[in-house]
Amino acid sequence: MPSSVSTLTKERTQDAGPVRPPAPSRSRLRGLAGWASVAWFLVPALVLFLVFVLAPIAVAVYTGFFKWGGVGPLEDFVGFGNYAKLFRDQVFLGDLERGLYLIALSVTVQLPFALFTAVLLNQRLGGRAVYRMLFFAPYILSEVVTAVLFTMIFLPGGGVADHLAGALGLEGLQGKWLADPSTVMPTLFVVMTWKYFGFHMMLFLAGLQNIPGEILEAASIDGAGAWQRFRHVTLPLLGPTIRISVFLSVIGAIQLFDLVWVMTAGGPNHSSETMAISMFQFGFKRYQVGYASAISVVLFMISLVFSLFYQRYVLRRDLSGAVTPGGGR
Repeated sequence: MPSSVSTLTKERTQDAGPVRPPAPSRSRLRGLAGWASVAWFLVPALVLFLVFVLAPIAVAVYTGFFKWGGVGPLEDFVGFGNYAKLFRDQVFLGDLERGLYLIALSVTVQLPFALFTAVLLNQRLGGRAVYRMLFFAPYILSEVVTAVLFTMIFLPGGGVADHLAGALGLEGLQGKWLADPSTVMPTLFVVMTWKYFGFHMMLFLAGLQNIPGEILEAASIDGAGAWQRFRHVTLPLLGPTIRISVFLSVIGAIQLFDLVWVMTAGGPNHSSETMAISMFQFGFKRYQVGYASAISVVLFMISLVFSLFYQRYVLRRDLSGAVTPGGGR
């Protein structure tokens, strides 16, 4: 009996043919298709990032070690000589001071002004949509158009600013707006504020509209006044928006170029020059490309260090828990 069963089993096995390995599961195929889709969209972006971001950074770092005019081979290796010269250059040290000046005014004047305007426009006012559009409209203009417009406004003798200063009894300012070292930076900051405060105002306005009205109503029922509601409820809930706005404002002040270049080109006597303008001057006007590359590397490192520090110690409370180790939210 057992031998007949064994024989029958062998015959059925031979009739069934050779045993094939199991086919890949559908989930595995879907996973491979997903990775293929990710690669299809990611590789072009990585190529562009490599060509237009990482490669220029590498070239700038490399040329910063040479004394080079931009034409011919790189032969005059100076090591860190360009960087040593950089931090002995009074003009560049002045660029750092002017950058800090713009950052300080942006954080203490421009952003509070934008926040105050956003709070006003968050109230039930007639025509507030028109006001929002008018305040945001300057941000849409390019920096070059804005600079040309205000160059005509501050034109010595015939500009609107001189006529307005004369009408207000401020004849001492006439003709000095962009021509005097003592007034050029405050004047540029006024233009910056006009240009960019509308952007920050819209950020704050979006943050204000995301605050639940029930919380403010509850605070009002508990006896909190308008200032107390703003100080203890609105401002803390608006914290993430304020921190992002501060970050964008600082980075913008560090890298400021177009507006200043068209209005003053860094003058008079370097009194409005920024790091980006110094880099352009040495690279494209004086043909000291190696020195200009050193300036660009320092500018990049300042921006990078600030960004990492800000993300680590300021934005950590906003980013913690946003992305889990498994990629979920």
